[in-house]
Amino acid sequence: MEKLQKIGDRIYWKCVNDRRKALFENMWPLPYGVSYNSYLIRDEKCALMDTVEAGSDRGYADWVDQVLEGRPLDYLVVHHMELDHSGEIVELLHRHPEMKIVGNQKTFKVLGAYFGCNDRLMEVKDGETLSLGHHTLKFVFTPWVHWPETMMSYDLTEGVLFTGDAFGMFGALDGGRFDDQVEFAPHYETEMRRYYSNIVGKYSAMVQKALEKLSGVEVATICPLHGLVWRHNPSQVIGLYDRWSRYEAEAGVTIIYASMYDNTARMADYIACGLADRGVRKIRVHDISKTHLSYLLNDLWLYRGVMLGSCAYNMQMFPLMENLTRELEHIGLKNRYLGLFGTFSWNGGGVKNLNAFSERIGWESVAAAAEIHGVPHAEKRASCDLLVESMAARLLQA
Repeated sequence: MEKLQKIGDRIYWKCVNDRRKALFENMWPLPYGVSYNSYLIRDEKCALMDTVEAGSDRGYADWVDQVLEGRPLDYLVVHHMELDHSGEIVELLHRHPEMKIVGNQKTFKVLGAYFGCNDRLMEVKDGETLSLGHHTLKFVFTPWVHWPETMMSYDLTEGVLFTGDAFGMFGALDGGRFDDQVEFAPHYETEMRRYYSNIVGKYSAMVQKALEKLSGVEVATICPLHGLVWRHNPSQVIGLYDRWSRYEAEAGVTIIYASMYDNTARMADYIACGLADRGVRKIRVHDISKTHLSYLLNDLWLYRGVMLGSCAYNMQMFPLMENLTRELEHIGLKNRYLGLFGTFSWNGGGVKNLNAFSERIGWESVAAAAEIHGVPHAEKRASCDLLVESMAARLLQA
C-alpha cells in the first residue's frame, strides 16, 4: 500500500507524474512531462474531486479504495471534463455504484457525449453548497477558464479552493509537491506561464471575471488539477494569474525572426545587440524555424516589447511567421510594443504582410518597419537603428 499524501486531516491528494506523454493536447511539447492531481475528502460523506487521465496510473482506483477504507464514495465532483481529468470516471462507476456525479448542466452535456453517462447525476448551480459533514463545499462557476463547463469548489470549512485547470502548469513534479517545498522560479514559474499562455490565455477576460468572483474570499490552500498545491503562499499564484490576465509584462523584448539565407537572422542579432547597448537587459531571440510556438507565446506573454522579422517567401511572409501572427490574433494578446523588420531578394512580401498584421492586432508600433534589400550591410542599417532606439526608449520610459 502506498503512503497517503494529505492536505489537512481529511483531504487526501493523489499526484500522478506522467513523464511519458510527449505532447499536451497532442500539440504542446512536454519536455518535463506533466502531472495530474485528484483529491478525496473523507468525511461523513466522501467526495472525490476529479480523476486523472486513463492509464496514467494503473493503481489510481485502488488508491481511491485505500483512502475510503471501506466507506462508500458518495460523490465525484467534476470541475473540468477534459479527458486528462475525467479518464477514470467509467472505472469508478463500476467500482462504486452508489457514487453520484456532481456537476453543472454543461458538465453533463460533455459527460454524456464522452461516456454515455445519463444517470446518477447531481446538478448544482452557481453558489450552491454541499455538506459533507465537517466540510461544506461551495460551487463557483468559472465558465471559459478554459472550457464552458469549468467550475471550482471552495471548502467553507478550511478555505481550500479546488480550481480545475486554473493555476495549473506543465511539467511533472520533481519531488516537492507543495509550493513551500520547491524553488518556484525559474523552472516551475516558466512552465506555469507557458501553460497559461497556450491553454488559458485566450480566455484572459474570463480569468478576470473568475478572480473577481473570488475576491474577498480567504483562500488558505489552492488545489489545481496540474502541478503544485499552494498551501504556503496562495496569493502568489493568484497574483500571477491576475497579472497575466491583465496582459501586464516586463520591460524586455522578444525578437522572433524567419530567415532562409541568414540575412534576416543578421538583422535580428544586430537589433538585439543594439537594444542591449541602449540598456535593455531582458532580451530573447528566437529562430521561428527551430522554436516551438508554445515557447514563443510564453516569452511574448513575459515581455512587453515584440520584434518580428521575416524574409519574403513567394511574395508573402515566411509560412511559420504567418502561423505565429495568426495565432496571436486568435488568442488576443494585448498591450505590446511592436517593431517589424525583414529582408527580400527580388520582390517584397514579408514586411508588407507583417505591416498588415500590425494594423489588425492593434499594438503600438514604435517606428516604421526596417526592410532591407539583400544583405544587411552597415550602410543599410539606419532603419534598424531607428527601430532599436524607438523600442529602447519606449521600454525604458514605461
